[in-house]
Amino acid sequence: MEKRIGVIAIVVEDREKAGDKLNSYLSQFGDIIIGRMGIPYREKNISVIALIVDGTTDEIGALTGKLGNLRGVKVKTAFTSK
Repeated sequence: MEKRIGVIAIVVEDREKAGDKLNSYLSQFGDIIIGRMGIPYREKNISVIALIVDGTTDEIGALTGKLGNLRGVKVKTAFTSK
């Protein structure tokens, strides 16, 4: 299956509920993550994480599916066309 570059945007609305599991999932899929930036937005009590990934749509979908099932976490993905 062909690999694609993508960006995953993660908004964490409840760090206490999502924190350990979220980091565990990111570690599990570390082989497809080529960059990560996390910003705590203290005034709004949320965190925003941007991931740059390089993997198959199945791999990226598996990661976003796990993240999206966490309570207090919102996930959106954008892919390159190539």
